[in-house]
Amino acid sequence: MALSEEPAAGAAEDPAEDPVEDAAEDAALACGAALESFGESAETRELLGRLPVVLADRSAREGALERFRVIMDKYQEQPHLLDPHLEWMLNLLLEFVQNKASPADLVHLAFKFLYIISKVRGYKTFLRLFPHEVADVHPVLDMFTNQNPKDHETWETRYMLLLWLSVTCLIPFDFSRLDGNLLSQPGQERVSTMDRILQVAESYLVVSDKARDAAAVLVSKFVTRPDVKQKKMASFLDWSLCTLARSSFQTIEGVIAMDGTLQALAQIFKHGKREDCLPYAATVLQCLDSCRLPDSNQTLLRKLGVKLVQRLGLTFLKPRVAGWRYQRGCRSLAESLQHSIQNPKEPMTQAETPDSDGEDDVPAEVESVIEQLLVGLKDKDTIVRWSAAKGIGRMAGRLPKELADDVTGSVLDCFSFQETDSAWHGGCLALAELGRRGLLLPSRLSDVVPVILKALTYEEKRGACSVGSNVRDAACYVCWAFARAYEPQELKPFVAAISSALVIATVFDRDVNCRRAASAAFQENVGRQGTFPHGIDILTTADYFAVGNRSNCFLVISMFIAGFPEYTQPMIEHLVTMKINHWDGTIRELSAKALRNLAQRAPEHTACEVFPRLLSMTQSPDLHTRHGAVLACAEVARSLRTLAAQQGRPVSDFLDEKAMHGLKQIHQQLYDRQLYRGLGGELMRQADGWQWLINDTLRNLHLISSHSRQHIKEAAVSALAALCSEYHAREPGEAEAAAQEELVKLYLAELQSPEEMTRCGCALALGALPAFFLKGRLRQVLTGLRAVTHISSKDVSFAEARRDALKAISRICQTVGVRAEGPPDEALCRENVSQIYCTLLDCLKDYTTDSRGDVGAWVREAAMTSLMDLTLLLGRNQPELIEAPLCQRLMCCLAQQASEKIDRFRAHAARVFLALLHADSPAIPHVPARPELERLFPRAAVASVNWGAPSQAFPCMARLLGLPAYRYHVLLGLAVSVGGLTESTVRYSTQGLFEHMKEIQNDPAALEDFGGTLLQVFEDNLLNDRVSVPLLKTLDQMLANGCFDVFTTQEDHPFCVKLLALCKEEIKKSKDVQKLRSSIAVFCGLVQFPGDVRKKALLQLFLLLCHPFPVIRKHTASQVYEMVLTYDVVPAAVLDEVMAVLSSTAWDAELPVVRTQRNHLCDLLGVPRPQLVPKPAIR
Repeated sequence: MALSEEPAAGAAEDPAEDPVEDAAEDAALACGAALESFGESAETRELLGRLPVVLADRSAREGALERFRVIMDKYQEQPHLLDPHLEWMLNLLLEFVQNKASPADLVHLAFKFLYIISKVRGYKTFLRLFPHEVADVHPVLDMFTNQNPKDHETWETRYMLLLWLSVTCLIPFDFSRLDGNLLSQPGQERVSTMDRILQVAESYLVVSDKARDAAAVLVSKFVTRPDVKQKKMASFLDWSLCTLARSSFQTIEGVIAMDGTLQALAQIFKHGKREDCLPYAATVLQCLDSCRLPDSNQTLLRKLGVKLVQRLGLTFLKPRVAGWRYQRGCRSLAESLQHSIQNPKEPMTQAETPDSDGEDDVPAEVESVIEQLLVGLKDKDTIVRWSAAKGIGRMAGRLPKELADDVTGSVLDCFSFQETDSAWHGGCLALAELGRRGLLLPSRLSDVVPVILKALTYEEKRGACSVGSNVRDAACYVCWAFARAYEPQELKPFVAAISSALVIATVFDRDVNCRRAASAAFQENVGRQGTFPHGIDILTTADYFAVGNRSNCFLVISMFIAGFPEYTQPMIEHLVTMKINHWDGTIRELSAKALRNLAQRAPEHTACEVFPRLLSMTQSPDLHTRHGAVLACAEVARSLRTLAAQQGRPVSDFLDEKAMHGLKQIHQQLYDRQLYRGLGGELMRQADGWQWLINDTLRNLHLISSHSRQHIKEAAVSALAALCSEYHAREPGEAEAAAQEELVKLYLAELQSPEEMTRCGCALALGALPAFFLKGRLRQVLTGLRAVTHISSKDVSFAEARRDALKAISRICQTVGVRAEGPPDEALCRENVSQIYCTLLDCLKDYTTDSRGDVGAWVREAAMTSLMDLTLLLGRNQPELIEAPLCQRLMCCLAQQASEKIDRFRAHAARVFLALLHADSPAIPHVPARPELERLFPRAAVASVNWGAPSQAFPCMARLLGLPAYRYHVLLGLAVSVGGLTESTVRYSTQGLFEHMKEIQNDPAALEDFGGTLLQVFEDNLLNDRVSVPLLKTLDQMLANGCFDVFTTQEDHPFCVKLLALCKEEIKKSKDVQKLRSSIAVFCGLVQFPGDVRKKALLQLFLLLCHPFPVIRKHTASQVYEMVLTYDVVPAAVLDEVMAVLSSTAWDAELPVVRTQRNHLCDLLGVPRPQLVPKPAIR
């Protein structure tokens, strides 16, 4: 809810309200928008003038309509800018409508444009410009004869015609005068204009499109005419009540009929004169009660029911300005200023006067109306509650003072904790309406303000979330309305409570809308009341934008506001009472941190009053309270200790012996009550930090749910680091020998635990130990962590443990630092650096997969990060420890990872590669081919490359194929990518590879070197399906695209011979269908090379034609058929017969049949028939 404008009350008909004030506010709001005028005037004129031209072309017609809609939508927030242009736009479009020669489609199109204008500007303003003279009535009525109410393509036409007819109904002449011009055909009954209009209106009140809304407007304007109300009002109301009686809100047709009828009745009782409507009001109210609309699940029907009820109630009561109402200032600005000049110190308020009217003037039906409106305040939908609140305000303005006060008391009954959040929200809206209209007298403020203060913090837990943000928002609106309604002296007794509550909502509310609403309400009170302490200072800090960030509110703005003593203790009290036990864990954590900050502002109050309460809350049976209280105790104790150190005072000045004892007992009490187990233990472990708890947590991480495990692990590790630094140091730089021995031995033993999570936690714990704790134990710790990184059969799937062990190694290296000639048990030195490098580099080969996918990628990522950190550390301190072979292996492995298929890890590898290449403080030594690399990857150019995008990464990395030092590893990575499954990865990696092949086609030596490297990759990864299968696909693409055409000039080229041998070895005894299919394509590609290679490749293909798997036989036949068409390797004399055998044979038939055809092909191509090898006899 926006608090910068008064909500529309729709009560221009109410004498107590002044529409001029609302209009002035609207104008002021509009001035703050961005547009200054209707800038598309010329384009719009051209667009409307071309409508007859675009009519025949459906595409052009829809384009023109869409363009006009886009133009108009720009002015939704500032529709007044269209006002100078509405008339010429309307005239242009009405020319098409009123022209008898215009085709029907053009008329419908014109009405679509008219509807768009009315939607943006509002029909009330736009309708005034429509022709509405006597001569226009019949032409508009006649247009309805050509309308089909069931045509859903042209509903805009009917909508605008009904609105046009409603404005023509306002002519100041009796409709009976128009009937003299009607000519009736012989034998036909004459229908009057009045009856025709009423028939049109009634027929469109029950249609399913938006024309129903326009029909209700038409009825309200037509039936309330002086001549029509005498003849037709009674019959129309009777028709309406009958329609309501026979309709059911449980059917779609019934809902539509009731909707239109209720709209029409509400409009009639709104616009009709009271004396005309009063005779029918009781009957309509009785019929409405029988409809039981509050039981309907249709929100719109319930809203219309409430709207009609309040209109009926206003009809029962005489219009008047309540003499007893509270009025601040004058309606006229000139009068207000004159009064201020004459009586500058005298507040100008209207005194409460006795009500001159008795209660005898109030009809009995009013009680039923008020009761239904009070029920509407508790409705489940906001629009119904809002309508009921406005009705309460309007009705109270016409009631005697005593009865209006009873209504206020009934509204206050909504604020019971037995009521739902809907009742609280509706009650707030009603109080705001009453206050805004001066109907909530100052004598009632003592009852109302405490209720509103409760509403400002209202929140109710519902499942995994909460309700109440709308209540708090509405409570802010009440405070905003009160600031406008009352003089400062009336609100003076409540200033402290309201200002504190609004400040608390501004900085500590969970929802950004409520924080902004509270800020706006606070601003309104500061400006209009002028009594809020330090208002301007607070507003400049807690403005609309500043309160948008929750962390900023809790930790920064709250600290500033707490600097004003009036707000400090209320803020602390709110945090302890409402936020420490909040259901949202993030709010509890922020609240604990906020308490830490606020304790600096009020240390004595915090130590004496707040801290004991927090200690008692740590034993609460409620999990959220326990968790928040433990967090808060930790943060407050830390804050008070820091403050004592800053002031040079002992901690005991703030935390006495009893408080310290209570703090120490938190852990033991939680342990004794077994509150570390189960679901609640997940939160409590994060909140506590004693050594036993840390050890127990790390041992039992596998018992904790996966969504909390990471947070708890991080909390335990950070607590261990702090605990060791604070309590396990005998003196600066020296660890307690017993504690060191115990902890290191414990965590090293747990590294061999059968539980993966235990290994993870203990590895990270070792990594978090401070430098003095590792002194003399470094070699032992690194050996234990290295053992975790090795893959064995029993822990092959423990990828997370290996990842965390690598992180620990990296952190330890950063902790202990580098000393080239130092002892290996205390620092990185010449003796242990190479071992660490080998451990990290070996982990780059971890390609473990399980049901989660490539879990080895986590290990490789951690290894790359650790390698970068270690290398940069050595480069800064002892670059001579970086050996050339290790650096070459490092850079080559990173290049391989940067060429592989997973976007995230490829991008990470590329960033690490470039970070090491471009490190300049000092440069990393022994980088292979550094000048070439700097030329290929200039610092400025690669900074903008998105290495996660295949289209950008692969073209860059493929350039490394030209550098012999990197060729093997880059080719290994590219082979996996080219033969992968992801379309974008395959496409761009293939493009990069082929670009390089194109560059070396004219360089036989380079091509030979490339071929040799490719075969070496194949040979090294023989039977390694992760590489060999995609490599076979890569070879297929390279052979098919002529990358090795140079080798076709030589018979039995060594490359082809070795490739054939490797392929045979790869598929030997293989049952992997994917691998076999890939090898078939490679054998077909090898047929293009002359010599024995061709015959041997054909022999392999013919062997596969009789493979035990039918799918392989069929695929082989298909590939051989394509090969025969592609390569000229079959003699012309037998070509047709070979093609016929390949295409006509059922290769998935029985093997004896297939074998005969296969042997026939061997004979045709001169290839020896394969011979069956008899199986050895089993003895």
